[in-house]
Formats: sequence, structure tokens, C-alpha cells
Amino acid sequence: MPAKIIDGKQIAANIRAELKAEIEKLKAKGIIPGLGVILVGADPASVSYVTAKEKACGEIGIYSDDNRLPAETSEKDLLALVNKMNKDPKINGILVQLPLPKHIDEQKVLLAIDPAKDVDGFHPISVGKMVVGQKAFLPCTPNGVVQLLLRSGVKLDGAEVVIVGRSNIVGKPLANMLIQKSPAGNATVTVCHTRTKDVAAHTRRADIVIAAAGKVNAITADMIKDGAVVIDVGINRVEDSTKKAGFRLVGDVDFENVSKKASLITPVPGGVGPMTITMLLYNTVESAKANI
Repeated sequence: MPAKIIDGKQIAANIRAELKAEIEKLKAKGIIPGLGVILVGADPASVSYVTAKEKACGEIGIYSDDNRLPAETSEKDLLALVNKMNKDPKINGILVQLPLPKHIDEQKVLLAIDPAKDVDGFHPISVGKMVVGQKAFLPCTPNGVVQLLLRSGVKLDGAEVVIVGRSNIVGKPLANMLIQKSPAGNATVTVCHTRTKDVAAHTRRADIVIAAAGKVNAITADMIKDGAVVIDVGINRVEDSTKKAGFRLVGDVDFENVSKKASLITPVPGGVGPMTITMLLYNTVESAKANI
């Protein structure tokens, strides 16, 4: 039996509807959640993400303060803008879109963000709180993955989870979230990476396989057991002359064949992707609620 598709677009839409209702309650108390966004340069992927974020904010009622700066913007000027947003009571969350131009120290900029407004969940204080199980802003893509699993009825308690990929943005924080002693955790987690000797030996025993390797066909059908849940975080461009853009987007999973063995699977696009911005909106609303 083919796998059931986890519809990230629909789940994201459901969460946004919930957020919109919460925002209406906040507005009745005179509080309008605000998100400050800084984009330096014109990286196509970053521009696309920021544009989608602007649209999403408008749809659910979040005030969006968007700042698109030229690539030659100095580190000093960028830090000054971050500091201004830190002090602005209308701004509940700050997003500095990465990557930044090479002449700017990304870590220095991320450290400059007030942890109380770190809705991306990248500040070391946010990461530290997450690791020890304290309330914190959770990184958007990993939290989106967890929400997809929970809202699809996947049991995490006691599940064997294998994450393929150890990035600071997805793999590491997701592993930490899933091992927490909480309703959204209690899983047994293995993290595979480029130095793992036999990735397939690990993925074949997993109840849940999460692919975040950044490599086409990193997970093939022979690497999962029948009935496994497969979450594909990867986004890769492959040439396709039938498409107007000359390429199409695929994940890290051989979707066509893996979907014949899995019980649940996310597509690319339309799976994890829609959840990232949604969880950014969620964090922004949570930040606004903390000021009540």
C-alpha cells in the first residue's frame, strides 16, 4: 500500500488559522505582534523566503517591519539596526536572513539579537535553554518537523528515530528536541552524518527517518523498513528542461520508491517547507504574548 502523504501545506494552514485567532485576541488587548526582518543583499532564495514571510504576516495580522539593505551594507550599520529593533517595543521578533555577505560576521550579528526577540531560535542562549529543556524559542524548521509528526498522529514516545544530517539549523536541534522528556519528545534518536560508516544499517531499524543531508537520493527504498515514517527536509535543484525555470525541486528522499514502503511521507515541495515560516509566525506570537 502506498504511503499516506503528510500535507505540510494543510497543516501549516491549520496552524496559521489558530494563530490568526490568537492575534485577534491580542489586538483586543491593544497588542499587535511585530516582526522585524533584515535582508542584506539579493540572494534569490533569501528574497523568496522574505517575500513569502511578508505575505504570511499580512494574512494573519502580524505587523512586519521589513528592511532590505544593499549587499555592501557595513557590519557596523547592520548591528546598529539590530540594536534599534532590540529597543523597539513594536517589534516582538527579529529575523536576520542568512546567509550574510562575507564581510559581515554572522555570529556577531546573531549574538547581538536580544534573546527575548530571537524568534529564529539561533542565539546561543535559546539553544542552551532548548538543550536543558527550558522554555525557549525553538528553531523553526526542526519545530515544524515535530509539529508535522504530532499533527499526523505519529507516536514519538519510545520511537526509534534516525536523523540523517547534523547541521546546526536542522539535525542537531531536532535531535535535542526529540530526546526531551516531553509529549513532543521521549524518542530514541540516532544522528547519522558524512562520517557514519553504514547509514543504511541505522535507517533500516528506524520507525521514523528524517532526511536533512542536502543530497539527492540520500535515502532510498532499500534503506527503510516497511511502514516507516519518512520526513524529507531536503531541498535540491535538479535540471529539468520541461520546466520554465529549467529545474525542479526535489528532496533528499527517492520519493517515488520510498513512498511504496513507508506508511507516511512528506513530499518536496509541500511538506516541511510550509512549516518553517509558520513556526516563525508562531514564535513571534509567543513573544508578543510574553509581554501581556
